[in-house]
Amino acid sequence: MSNELIIDVSKAEISIAQLEDKKLVELHNERREEGFSVGDIYIGRVRKLMPGLNAAFVDVGYEKDAFLHYLDLGPQFSSLSKFLIQATARKPKSNPFYSMKMEHDIDKNGKISSQLTPGQNILVQIAKEPISTKGPRLTSEISIAGRNMVLMPFSEKISVSQKISSNEEKKRLKKLLESIKPQHYGVIVRTAAEGKKVAVLDAELKELVRRWEMVYEKLRTTPVPSLVLSEMNRTTAILRDVLNGSFTNIYVNDDSVYEDIKEYISSIAPDKEKIVKLYKGNVPIFDQYGVSKQIKASFGKTVSFKSGAYLIIEHTEALHVIDVNSGNRSKMLDNQEANALEVNSTAVQEIARQLRLRDMGGIIVIDFIDMHGNENKQKIFDKMREAMATDRAKHNILPLTKFGLMQITRQRVRPEMHINTTEQCPSCQGTGQISPAIIFDTQIENQMAYFLEERKLRWIKLIVHPYIAAYLKQGFFSKRFEWMWKYKCFIKIAESQSFSYMEFKLYDKYGDQITQESIAMLQKPDEEE
Repeated sequence: MSNELIIDVSKAEISIAQLEDKKLVELHNERREEGFSVGDIYIGRVRKLMPGLNAAFVDVGYEKDAFLHYLDLGPQFSSLSKFLIQATARKPKSNPFYSMKMEHDIDKNGKISSQLTPGQNILVQIAKEPISTKGPRLTSEISIAGRNMVLMPFSEKISVSQKISSNEEKKRLKKLLESIKPQHYGVIVRTAAEGKKVAVLDAELKELVRRWEMVYEKLRTTPVPSLVLSEMNRTTAILRDVLNGSFTNIYVNDDSVYEDIKEYISSIAPDKEKIVKLYKGNVPIFDQYGVSKQIKASFGKTVSFKSGAYLIIEHTEALHVIDVNSGNRSKMLDNQEANALEVNSTAVQEIARQLRLRDMGGIIVIDFIDMHGNENKQKIFDKMREAMATDRAKHNILPLTKFGLMQITRQRVRPEMHINTTEQCPSCQGTGQISPAIIFDTQIENQMAYFLEERKLRWIKLIVHPYIAAYLKQGFFSKRFEWMWKYKCFIKIAESQSFSYMEFKLYDKYGDQITQESIAMLQKPDEEE
């Protein structure tokens, strides 16, 4: 499987698309100079305690106060508070972190008022970015992430990723980290550390410790509230988290970002430096690599499949709802249970992709097509777990209910991705909007390919608006020629002025229109025999 990153840099933002086998699976937009990113560490001031919620609102410089729950203080909060008081006193010339005595863990079932008071200074980290009308969500369980490990100040615990399957490797990594980590630090060993040599891990650990020590230097002089340590930018953070041996290319269209990425990759994976390539073409980079078209096809309210089935995706303040519909596919098979299983199985792959692509978080409810067999429901549950195995966001999947509903909770740390995929058109029949023109030729091809396969046709006639016909026949290696070569059939393109821009019909050589219904009628006699 090929794995590529396409990075589009503009003055206002950086857009990052991840393609697996040329298919868009993740899309990230990072506005330049935008603050309050996940991982940023701030010194803030407690504004108000909320005993009923067992939480506090903290001023970190955002227009709305950030939310901090008691459970997000972390067990070592007493030690963190002690360090903050000493660091902001500006008296010690040396970092008190290494000489101070660690305090006992706080009570898991305690009250927020036992740890915080209004006006108190507090060291916090952004756990969730501002979403909708809500401010950021905070944690005081500080962590600094690297490619191979996560550093946890005020802790002594070492844990190893469960995704590392070898027990021998887990023991090796744990023993190695115990021998090189300084006092008062805990470490979470990430999957990327598997097989790494001691020199690589030691160098990264020292870099993470250096970053934590920068927090102390900043605390001595900075006002409250202020940013004291910034998480690396989204581009570098994505590379840190997703880069692995399967990546084949990283394309970027900006000289400065290209150099930054190349420098970063050379420091974490020197053997991968050659996959970073600077794009200098005249065509926009997202158009060149097929990203723009996939964005238009993937972010609408309705997402279609080749077989005629489709998803309807709705968003509310409380949850996301995904409805699976068979469309005309329901007329193709007499066995409704088999048809439902087939459509639901196809839908599972697209749903898993949509969750990653739109970065949908919180509660997701999926209304699958009803299936009566418990065995088939279990198959869909197993397929969903398998399809979401590569999703880096924490998630939990529940089995289908007797009503065909599946519930998924998925970690939400950033606002969900919303992209407008409709265009204004005079042929909209009063709605003011139509499906995007950029994917119209794909819609024609999908429908035509499906009919050619079902009817075993070698000749087909396509009727479209004259403008569309001109586009499909333009040049020697036209779109029509491409389709004829690909599907080994003759395609005749005819024009009709009465057609709207986005309308088309298909006919066989006898002049009969080809539709889902006509194929279903042809299949029935064979099934009866």
